[in-house]
Amino acid sequence: MAHAAAYTAILNELNRDISRAQPKDIIQFCANFFNRKLESERAERMANPFPAAETKTSPSLVARSPTHQASSLSGSPPASGSSLFRGHQTQEAVPAHYNLLRRTSVSAESMVPTAEDYVRISIPKTQSQMARISQSISNNLLFKNLDEDQHRDVLDAMAEKRIQAKNEVVIRQGDVGDYFYIVETGEFDVYVKGPRDEVGKKVASIVSGGSFGELALMYNAPRAATVICSSEGGAILWALDRITFRRILMENTSRKRRMYEHFLSTVPILSSLEGYERQKIADALDTVVYAEGNTVIRQGDIGEQFFIIEFGEANVVKEGEGTVARLGKGDYFGELALLNDAPRAATVVAITRLKVATLGKRAFNRLLGPVVEIMKRKERQMRGPQAGNEGDISPRAGVSNGPMALQSIA
Repeated sequence: MAHAAAYTAILNELNRDISRAQPKDIIQFCANFFNRKLESERAERMANPFPAAETKTSPSLVARSPTHQASSLSGSPPASGSSLFRGHQTQEAVPAHYNLLRRTSVSAESMVPTAEDYVRISIPKTQSQMARISQSISNNLLFKNLDEDQHRDVLDAMAEKRIQAKNEVVIRQGDVGDYFYIVETGEFDVYVKGPRDEVGKKVASIVSGGSFGELALMYNAPRAATVICSSEGGAILWALDRITFRRILMENTSRKRRMYEHFLSTVPILSSLEGYERQKIADALDTVVYAEGNTVIRQGDIGEQFFIIEFGEANVVKEGEGTVARLGKGDYFGELALLNDAPRAATVVAITRLKVATLGKRAFNRLLGPVVEIMKRKERQMRGPQAGNEGDISPRAGVSNGPMALQSIA
């Protein structure tokens, strides 16, 4: 009966919270609710590790409202937590530090990419400020693998936050946290408080160019430390919130997937694939940027990669013939490298800054497996017995310099 009463009390409180908040995402709201319950229960056990023996479980313990919600600064992210509902205790007291080493689950807001183009957030900054922000995040794991567009959008979305005075607390250990910060000017001290500490211990200082709170960009786990301004006269920070960061990554990824899927649908040797198979290829494409004058592929080399031009232009050059074609956005080349080991039939040279999406043969085979052999047979049938291993370059209308009677560079 005690379990039933506690269960009913929790559900009633959850129903009241849902009615009051009217959340758009019911499942995420419920997940956050139970995470807060677990944190509240843990806090009570930490405050009173040696409770008196009980004859029954108190419904009020698990039904109490939380004092705070968790988010993160840095360190090991909390993983899945223990059950909210404890076993029925009769004579024995709860052991000291019961469940204190178990870590709570973490979660993040569910988001759905929009069909329309993402409206970028752009906050004005000087070139020197942009350079300092870029330098600060250059070695951060969360930002290392951003592509060019995502990196630019992150820099543009950073908002200035002014700290007015010394000893002002920026983030507090255990509090809700949604922001990642980069120090523009000033200095900050980092304090970590243990379970029995009244005052936290200083563990680090962060100066101009440093950063903190990056795990808040991924999920809502507790802040792992307190950060306090130690500069006379205050300081200046650049801040980025979790929703904006995830929206930038999600929208850019979604936009690129749609673009890649459209490009892939125009490639003859991929036309027989199902839509979901082309999606797998689109997700596996890597982005590479070539400066003007750089050689992308060279005639005679064994082909290992397939390329799609995202923006920029390139010339197709054949030995003894010179420039035979010009490629632009949406054009592709090297597609037959995914199916055979034929040498490249031409050289491709960037004539402007060139950004391409590329896929290697190994990744292609890993993604599609047995479908590759079917594609090889179909490609040979399409080309006929006299065609050898060469295919076609496929510039779109209006890009080529002239009629294309050109053999493959794959």
